[in-house]
Amino acid sequence: MIAGLLRRLWIAPPAGSAFRPLQEMCERWADDFAERLAASPSVVDSGLAREGMALFRAMPVDAHRAVLLLTDLHAGNVLAARREPFLVCDPKPYVGDPAYDATQHLLNCAERLHADPAGLADRMADLLEVDPVRLRRWLFARCVHESPGDPPLADVARRLPLD
Repeated sequence: MIAGLLRRLWIAPPAGSAFRPLQEMCERWADDFAERLAASPSVVDSGLAREGMALFRAMPVDAHRAVLLLTDLHAGNVLAARREPFLVCDPKPYVGDPAYDATQHLLNCAERLHADPAGLADRMADLLEVDPVRLRRWLFARCVHESPGDPPLADVARRLPLD
């Protein structure tokens, strides 16, 4: 269901639109992460942190396609409706790599994510028709970013193949 909604909603941004680039959000998150890590260096393995934030900074730049993203689509933001089977609410729109857009949903599938992170990411990539390597890399970066508040996500990140 989530994959179908995302694919339907991904459109090319209108010319001259005011939507922010995904790169802007990723740079801000990487900078904030670096500050948190400087204040508490032992909270995340430094190598893992470097690799995750390097991907956060690089991935938006080398995307082959840019669409209007929701960035916060997960089951809690899907409503049953009459005019359509489902509607989404609470978008946080950016323009960028569609492979990024599944990460919030995957993070919210905690049991499946911890059981088989690569399998979950690859199944979602197939449903979304996006590059599975790109989706795993985005998920890796998000898991590293979220790991100070949810330490088991560092283990999830370590288990994701990035090639």
